[in-house]
Amino acid sequence: MTKIEYRTLNDLAYDRIRDGLMAGGFHPGQVLVIRSLAESYGISTTPVREALQRLVAERLLALLPNRSIAVPALEAGKYAELARIRCELEGLAAELAAPRIRKAVLRKLSRLADDMDESLVSHDHDSYRRQNQAFHFAVYAEAASPRLMEMITDLWSQTGPYMKELFGAPDYEPKANEAHRALVAALERGDGAGARAGIVADLRVAGGFLIPHLEAVEAARRREAEPA
Repeated sequence: MTKIEYRTLNDLAYDRIRDGLMAGGFHPGQVLVIRSLAESYGISTTPVREALQRLVAERLLALLPNRSIAVPALEAGKYAELARIRCELEGLAAELAAPRIRKAVLRKLSRLADDMDESLVSHDHDSYRRQNQAFHFAVYAEAASPRLMEMITDLWSQTGPYMKELFGAPDYEPKANEAHRALVAALERGDGAGARAGIVADLRVAGGFLIPHLEAVEAARRREAEPA
């Protein structure tokens, strides 16, 4: 009985930390403090420690030379590669979802798109990120492809921390929700190619703003590291 409870806590810690990564709840480069995470989740430190080690093994977190565990630092090249893969896999999921999507899900997507508009107007970027994640995964769930969903979840866990930086890119905010409306329209038509195009457009718009911003951040970091 004790072992079952322990595994449940271990999985809880893993899920909470991974969900935080996906949702942009942690900053790139942030060192994760085991005791603080345990207190915030209301559990002991051991399940958190083992969850962090599991995430390091999965390369979602980084082990630093001093043995601390941190969210990986920003890398423009890494993000660009992940974005290319996401276009293929998430585009496929949307294409598969289009002919089978339920009306209740379409209504949910329209509500989420409205909610995202409201969050952007109020500059509530944390709410926008949560709503954006809920929107995308509601679409992908309709593809009824569990292994594809696992791969997409892994990619979101890797790119989530980058989303903290996205609204630092000038002029992204007015464009953030445009492709979602086109995607919903394609799904309403049962248009698989249009749904794929909507997902790809959404990811490319984000990348078009984020990659130059990341490159600028990296360049500034290199300048700071140069000897005076």
